[in-house]
Amino acid sequence: MARLFGTDGVRGVAGTELTEELAYRLGQAAVSLLGKKMVIGRDTRGSGPMLEGALAAGITAAGGEAILAGVIPTPAVALLTRQLGAAGGVVISASHNPPEYNGIKFFDAKGFKLTTELEDRFETFVLSGEAIDAEALGVVVPLEDAHERYIAHAVETVLQLGTDLQGLRVAVDCGHGAAYATTPEALRRLGAEVIAVNTDFDGDNINVNCGSTHLEPIKALVAKTDADVGLSHDGDADRVIAIDSHCREVDGDFIEAICAKDLKENGKLANNTVVSTVMCNLGFQNSMKNLGIDVVLTQVGDSQVLEAMLEGGYILGGEQSGHTIFLELNSTGDGLVTALQLLSVMKRSQRTLADLAQVMTKYPQALINVKVANKAGLDDSQTIKIAVEQAQAELKESGRILVRASGTESLVRVMVEAADETVAEEVAQRLASVVKQELG
Repeated sequence: MARLFGTDGVRGVAGTELTEELAYRLGQAAVSLLGKKMVIGRDTRGSGPMLEGALAAGITAAGGEAILAGVIPTPAVALLTRQLGAAGGVVISASHNPPEYNGIKFFDAKGFKLTTELEDRFETFVLSGEAIDAEALGVVVPLEDAHERYIAHAVETVLQLGTDLQGLRVAVDCGHGAAYATTPEALRRLGAEVIAVNTDFDGDNINVNCGSTHLEPIKALVAKTDADVGLSHDGDADRVIAIDSHCREVDGDFIEAICAKDLKENGKLANNTVVSTVMCNLGFQNSMKNLGIDVVLTQVGDSQVLEAMLEGGYILGGEQSGHTIFLELNSTGDGLVTALQLLSVMKRSQRTLADLAQVMTKYPQALINVKVANKAGLDDSQTIKIAVEQAQAELKESGRILVRASGTESLVRVMVEAADETVAEEVAQRLASVVKQELG
């Protein structure tokens, strides 16, 4: 049987793979393993209310208190968990996945995602069928000021730097997701002129041809409105991708590089080190080396990045996909806080995003998602292993290859970087064919 928890919580097609019964049991597990007071937030998927009700039922049946924050970004739940002194937080979201998917992920009392060991304890509890004999049923409590608490916190992260965002015209794509209200309002409070799209939602349009994995709408909006910068969130707004005024993508590697340089120049980069994953671009690593900044690389996943940050005492870490963790400002990846920190660098330096992005030169990268029947067989395939070794020998030190199974979907991701774009694409296509042939 596959492990219940994937790269980021429990995820699957809502109603068939991620059921009300499973949500109920996870709610009970949360009370049993974390404590009675739990904050629940969700994104805009149609299955959200169903899973919210089941989770709350499990929590209250176990004698716990379910605090409902409603539709709100994932990082807001981490913040609220700490502010309210809760035992944990629960987010109902499948992040960037299509609308039919949903997920359930947890934070502990400090707002950190669960350790693998604690996830395994959750799984054991859920599968055991163990009953909880509560002395009394718990309660469900709506949290009326959830948005205000989160917006006020995000705004303060800029004000404490002695600046605001007056004079900036910012285009925003909320992806029909959880940031529909919080990001536009935070930007406006800081004085920015805001043009926002995809702030409506119907339960079925989250992430559909928009958001951080579909950048065409935000690029078109930047061009149409002559914006200084564009921002695009995923469905639960724990990530952000930026667009410069020339409609060029500024991904998580660029954002981290820009902010790392700013922190170092201001004497605030703890231990002179940043954290990223093995998926980061070679250009990011070279940029940090040129700036005299050390880089710690982890496996893919913001939980892996966070673990390395906590172990090393580092304050900045991130992923190319747009998850960026400013550990002094929140305990998890936070798309709004990241966007505000990036914009504050623009304002304080009086430089355009395009100018700031020159901090690194991106190596051409080819990324192919191969749909397979058996992603678990990747590690055992000698044919794939040999093909990767041969291709790496061809690239030598001018490129690199990463082939890994997706943590949430039946995909194997083939990533190739090379100094030449054509070479990267050719090698990636060749390896993708081998993966497809071997794993179906």
